[in-house]
Amino acid sequence: MSTPPGEYYTEERWRNWLERIEEEEVDPEDEDSARLLLNLQDDAAIAIAKIITDYEEGPLDEETALEEIDDIREIVLEEVEIDDEEKLMLIDGVQTSLVCVFYAAEEFVAEGPAAEGTVTDYVEAAADAEAEEDLDAALGYCVQAGTLIIDGEELDVDAVAELEYGLVSEWVNGLDSLQTAMSDPEVVEEEDEAE
Repeated sequence: MSTPPGEYYTEERWRNWLERIEEEEVDPEDEDSARLLLNLQDDAAIAIAKIITDYEEGPLDEETALEEIDDIREIVLEEVEIDDEEKLMLIDGVQTSLVCVFYAAEEFVAEGPAAEGTVTDYVEAAADAEAEEDLDAALGYCVQAGTLIIDGEELDVDAVAELEYGLVSEWVNGLDSLQTAMSDPEVVEEEDEAE
């Protein structure tokens, strides 16, 4: 069933997640905290997956799909105002991870999947570009990897595990959420969390 335009993801939904993070003790080493942050990320990725599915199946044309992706990007990448510096850094990490998801979705809608290469090829090229401090190229490679993931290719978890921590590992983390969302685009219900 398709979602009405403008309702894939709302400002209110994002705010609800942020309020939960603000209210709770957040420790990235703690499993519940890590899950909360992952759910925040997955929730946005699921909305993107639904837009892509509706685009591929017909209810959305290219222009509308791109507008919907852009609307979610504006909500999610807006500067967050929370007093707690550590929580702000954790949310910033989620936002950074999602940057690549938005670009990959736009690229897929506008141009389709990358014509050649594998997800692993592009992730390795991105890591090499990051090592050479060419972050634009690194992001471009991650975006191409993302278009292939949207097209059904698998992200190799072992290849990801070997990445040095940095922007590429953050972006690939976002692509992992996108892959999960594409295979199982069920909405993460805030109530599903253990209270």
